[in-house]
Amino acid sequence: MLSDLTDCIHQGLLPALQLESIDPHNPVVVHRVPSPWTCLGAGNYAAVFAHPDYPDQVVKVYAPGRPGLEDEVEVYRRLGDHPAFSRCYVSGTNFLVMKRLSGVTLYDCLHRGIAIPPQVIRDIDAALAYVEQRGLFPHDVHGRNVMQSGGRGVVVDVSDFLNATPCQAWQDVKRAYWWVYRPIFLPLRLRLPYFLLDWVRAGYRLFRRLTPRFSGHR
Repeated sequence: MLSDLTDCIHQGLLPALQLESIDPHNPVVVHRVPSPWTCLGAGNYAAVFAHPDYPDQVVKVYAPGRPGLEDEVEVYRRLGDHPAFSRCYVSGTNFLVMKRLSGVTLYDCLHRGIAIPPQVIRDIDAALAYVEQRGLFPHDVHGRNVMQSGGRGVVVDVSDFLNATPCQAWQDVKRAYWWVYRPIFLPLRLRLPYFLLDWVRAGYRLFRRLTPRFSGHR
């Protein structure tokens, strides 16, 4: 099965795929995806794709010139098998084949007005404690790379977990959850447009650049 998927990646996905990283602080831009592949999402270094014949796996393709693939392979090796994380099955020159995690990112929950239960936050806290036990560092954990799946929390991006620079991103997400989201946004069932979410994200990024203790964030 994995060998067939790898052949499909080399023969069908990579030759026709067009993606680029325009700004390292913003998601990569996917210009073209060959059928029947679909793009599930994009991060600052890579995008994730799925094929209908392989529903249990996804393929993460790094944009040209973006580093980190070898580090991500090492992170998954150290994490082993844990329900809050994906697994890396195959690594290529610029791609990874990984276990598919289903769910909705917290970022998209805010956009769609989907309630985020406290258990999701507690699960991610426990998962990040496990990360530290494995000699890794919970770096750059925010609403776009954690999801809720069936009311439980999962972490979908571990690519920065070898970065030992102190990072407060997840602590700030939790403060916003308990101090703002729970008492204000959740009761009102507000749906936040993406432009507003992106504005908050950009403002936070500027704030952490200007504040010394945030200097370790990307």
